[in-house]
Amino acid sequence: MDFFGRNKELAYLKEAYLSNKTEFIPIYGRRRVGKSELIRQFCSDKPHVYLMGKQALAELQITEFMNEGARCFKQPLLRETQTRDWKKALQLLIDHKKEGKKLIIVFDEFQWLVAASPELPSILQELLDTEWKKRRDIFLILCGSYLGFMEKEVLGEKSPLFGRRSGQIFLKPFPYYEAALFHPRWSVVDKAKAYFICGGVPYYLLFFKDHSSIEKNIINHILSEFAPLFREPDFLLREELRELQKYYSILMSLALGSQTLPQLAQQSGVGDKKLSYYLQTLLEIGYVRRKFPLSHKKTTKNEVRFILEDPLLRFWFFFVYPQQSYLAQVSPEQAYLAVLKPRLESYFGVCFENLCREALTCLSAKSSLGSFQVGEYWDKNVQIDVVGLYEKEKIILGECKWGKVKSSTALKAELEAKIACFPNPKGLTIRKALFTQKEITKKEGDVEYYSLEKIYNLMPSKFC
Repeated sequence: MDFFGRNKELAYLKEAYLSNKTEFIPIYGRRRVGKSELIRQFCSDKPHVYLMGKQALAELQITEFMNEGARCFKQPLLRETQTRDWKKALQLLIDHKKEGKKLIIVFDEFQWLVAASPELPSILQELLDTEWKKRRDIFLILCGSYLGFMEKEVLGEKSPLFGRRSGQIFLKPFPYYEAALFHPRWSVVDKAKAYFICGGVPYYLLFFKDHSSIEKNIINHILSEFAPLFREPDFLLREELRELQKYYSILMSLALGSQTLPQLAQQSGVGDKKLSYYLQTLLEIGYVRRKFPLSHKKTTKNEVRFILEDPLLRFWFFFVYPQQSYLAQVSPEQAYLAVLKPRLESYFGVCFENLCREALTCLSAKSSLGSFQVGEYWDKNVQIDVVGLYEKEKIILGECKWGKVKSSTALKAELEAKIACFPNPKGLTIRKALFTQKEITKKEGDVEYYSLEKIYNLMPSKFC
């Protein structure tokens, strides 16, 4: 499988590996983001014992761990060792280690190992504090997909492992400019469309092939019942969640536009009291995000909104899940023409707003305007697509237009009307920005213009 990006993470891991001490680095992030592949790339030329946690008895997982140790050290006796104790298993493994390079011990899907062996974090803490600290030749990696578990049980203050880590890697999906590397032959419009569907998740991006059109990729890889992504959201959620009916109702409601708690309760049919619990779970596994209107005005809890953060889940729950009965009766090509094509460009328009906010974040990171926040603003009178608040007394307010711009003057006037409604009690300087798919030829001096081509040119120079 091709491996893209993650240069910073690999460099960090390699530097830690060369240190003169035992290292412990948790790696966490949502599923399919490439954590395991990053670890495999890092470990490929180094002594390592890798164990993938699973929903299985502790004894079976310890046996598998010993088998991996036997493979690593070419010591068949380890494979024959019978133990039900993690501490003994780890000590036996280390006893077979020869002098020289560090040994990397990887526990992937750590949450499943702990579910079967709740004592494992305490055992690792004891070894890190005593034997391994003295040896200085152990590199422990704990990897997990359940964000809430990793943050509480590995990184949290109440965890036995708290304060022992050398560092950590929170692996996020690729930003738009790195996701573009997967499809070098496509135009920026098609690269953006692929990003709107797959996000920056490498597992999904690899299925989309740039020798075919976006339309063909959707038909072949999402709408066909034999396609790799046709049931991907279903498989993904079944691994993580129980009471799927309620979660599916909430996720579909989010995909179709419900954002506030009252809207979600009404649309999903999940009562107010239980809704917060289900949303918190979705927040913890990284599929849903909570947001507030961005301004210098203090926000309240009543202004919070929820959005379906994962692009493939959003696409699937918007187009596929509500239409499964129809999709089962027609060909993928018919499904595309009847269900997707009439609404796809409108759907991309909403996705474009997210891309523009991400692009402004990229641009702001390269500016000299100090710390910044990027988001959007709304109240009962106005919705502003892009808001940038900066430390050095400046605000950027922007309007996004994915479709054809009939009049740049009218688009500017629309933005100015919205700016008049934006709360600016300090009277800070406001700069106007227009984000469009195509380049605007008729430009005015008091507006910053960003076409899709320019947005992709904002990427750091090492990715150009």
